Amino acid sequence: MARGDLTDQEWAMIGPLLPPERGRWARPSGDNRQFLNGMLHVLRTGCPWRDMHKRYGKWNSVYVRFRRWAEQGVWDALLQTLVDLGLTDNWQHMID
Repeated sequence: MARGDLTDQEWAMIGPLLPPERGRWARPSGDNRQFLNGMLHVLRTGCPWRDMHKRYGKWNSVYVRFRRWAEQGVWDALLQTLVDLGLTDNWQHMID
């Protein structure tokens, strides 16, 4: 686990809120935690997706999952759940 990655406690809370991923044909789907850490790294540092650290997987795979979750409303639902649980304020967060 790298500095800035989700702790086990944070993952225990967020992990079940994410949709399960299925691999296509013989390819494995990858780990949601690893991908989410990669997404958060890019958003936190502002680096281009192509410059994302390799420990998070292939940049394009992480980006595609990020876009898919955005289109499916996963980010909105995740933020709303965290607000409902009183763990964050909804006015503090914006993903552009």
